[in-house]
Amino acid sequence: MRKIPTLFQRDPDDLRRVSREVHPDCQWVLDGEGVPTRKYDGTCVRLDDAGQWWARREVKAGKSAPAGFEAVQTDPATGKTMGWEPMAQSAFAKFFEEARAGDEKPGTYELCGPKVNGDPEKLGVHRLVPHATAEEFDDVPRDFDGLMSWLLAHPEFEGVVWHHPDGRMAKLKVRDARASA
Repeated sequence: MRKIPTLFQRDPDDLRRVSREVHPDCQWVLDGEGVPTRKYDGTCVRLDDAGQWWARREVKAGKSAPAGFEAVQTDPATGKTMGWEPMAQSAFAKFFEEARAGDEKPGTYELCGPKVNGDPEKLGVHRLVPHATAEEFDDVPRDFDGLMSWLLAHPEFEGVVWHHPDGRMAKLKVRDARASA
């Protein structure tokens, strides 16, 4: 999974904040394209077509990638490489096993639960949430002020991910709205 760009550019003087400037790859969201869905707060995992499970992994610049790591994208600004490592060697492997139902289909999932980011989803158990069936929102505004207000009114969500029919995605988090308020 490629890193999903944030809908608005980061403020260069305070990277916790977003500016009103739209990310160049995300104008399509403000143009009314794509479907807004819930962004779950966990860690991304993937089941490939061969039945192999993978965990999303970020490798910092100058650090060695773990064995079996499959690089997907390197951020030219930070030098961080995003990619996948075999689930069995992930720090989340034990919790992943607790979450597995055994009938999952190939695709990406969010691993959520008590030992993943402190259970912000308040599930109480470890669970795999399929990204393909993420809750869709039909009341999300498409302008800066409207989006910030909407996010601040919905602190129970991590944020919103827009899905374009051609595969592009964009995101905006509640913490972006809080920091930019």
